[in-house]
Amino acid sequence: MSQITEQSPEATEPVGQVSIVYLGPIEPHWDIQTHWGDEAALEAFRERIIARLVLLPPHDPQFRRNRERINRDGEREGIEVTWDLGYPEEEADA
Repeated sequence: MSQITEQSPEATEPVGQVSIVYLGPIEPHWDIQTHWGDEAALEAFRERIIARLVLLPPHDPQFRRNRERINRDGEREGIEVTWDLGYPEEEADA
C-alpha cells in the first residue's frame, strides 16, 4: 500500500537578505544591496533581479509583475527581500 504524505508549509529561517532600492529616474534605476547570507547564492539572485528590473522604473506596468516574480523567487530560495521605492507604498496604489 502506498502512502501519500502531505507536506505542510513550514516557516523556515531565511538564508540571506537583499534590499532593492529605487535610485530615481536616471538609469541605473536600481541598487541591489546584499546584507547577509551565502555570497554565491545572493550574487546569482542579484543578477536575476537586475535582469528583471534593468530598465523598469516603478511606474512601469511591467514593474509590478516583475516585482511579484522577484518576491516569489526570494520566498522559494529562502532569501528575504525588502523594497525601498523612495515613497510610501500606499501612494503607488492610489
